[in-house]
Amino acid sequence: MTWAPVDTKSTNMPGMLAMAQTYQKYVNEQGGLGGRQLKVLTCNERNDAVAVTDCAGQAAKAGAVAVVGSYSEEGTAFTTALESSGIPYIGGYGITADEYQSLLSYPVNGGLPALLAGNGRQLADLCKKVDLVRPDSITGDQFPIFLDQGLKAGGKAPARDLLTADDANDYTDVATEAVGDNKSSTCVSAVLGDRTSTFFDSLRRIGDERPKVRLSSVLGSVQQSLVDSTGGSGSPLENAYVTGWYPPASDGKWDEMKAAVKKYAFGDNRIDVADPGVQTTWVAYTAFAKVVRAMDPKTTVTADSLHRAMDTTTHLSTGGLTPDLGWTQSDLLGIPGHSRMTNSKVTYQVVRDGRLVAARPGFVDLTKTLKES
Repeated sequence: MTWAPVDTKSTNMPGMLAMAQTYQKYVNEQGGLGGRQLKVLTCNERNDAVAVTDCAGQAAKAGAVAVVGSYSEEGTAFTTALESSGIPYIGGYGITADEYQSLLSYPVNGGLPALLAGNGRQLADLCKKVDLVRPDSITGDQFPIFLDQGLKAGGKAPARDLLTADDANDYTDVATEAVGDNKSSTCVSAVLGDRTSTFFDSLRRIGDERPKVRLSSVLGSVQQSLVDSTGGSGSPLENAYVTGWYPPASDGKWDEMKAAVKKYAFGDNRIDVADPGVQTTWVAYTAFAKVVRAMDPKTTVTADSLHRAMDTTTHLSTGGLTPDLGWTQSDLLGIPGHSRMTNSKVTYQVVRDGRLVAARPGFVDLTKTLKES
């Protein structure tokens, strides 16, 4: 099963469900997983604890062997439900700490901790002062903790924490406060998920000129489609710095995913290949498929047998989309509060001539930063 929120007032991730369905078609036409056919179930978790618990119940009733490449901010609810059924959670988006604590969780990225710590570390080299615009929510309360870890590692002071509603239709007041005296030495990092575009619209309207402050965010809040819709090279996001988990969407390592989308989901406007939610679902299914294919053909794939196979997996290649993955004891990084994290590496990107491109080659390891208080 893959679940994600759709048609809610907050963050929505319909592309993750569409990518899961696309992967089913893609892998089954190739002969399945070691001769086994893949059947994907999808569920709208509605950004709601009851709904995601119901999704987990549907997965258990259907005999699902895993929940793969999914998004939910209701970590306590879904990890409890999955643990009671013994169903592994593979490649979640990484939005909650619960995903890095459950023994049945197998993350493929460093989630919000790595993104935000990476963003702080990236900005520490560029800015004298940083403002963080983030949602006034339980999830949002984590943001300054990790961003400030990155800033501290770069020798900078904590960010000014600017709270706002994540479902607002206008952010003029907080945008005005963030711009302040409009100095180029100030950086504004806006992490509002779907509503980040609304924040930048408000930012454009508060003055006649492009703000001098340096803009920044993380993948998921800013992606290529937002740069395009706000003016391309003339966008206020030109020269903005963005932290991601994966290489830019323009990187050739994504060609296999793009070919699958073109063949099996042509015209499906739910899928944006630059969306980190879509990318996470692809990476998660890639890892899942490799583990299942490596299992003994005589072994029946169940939630329990898959759980045991995942526990012994190490040095799994995703073709360079992530560092090699693994979930054995030797792969665990020992990040406080995130004991299941095995990949804390991020990419630094920048908007240049209207395109999100790599600001530096390869991955940046945030393990040391995340271990420091």
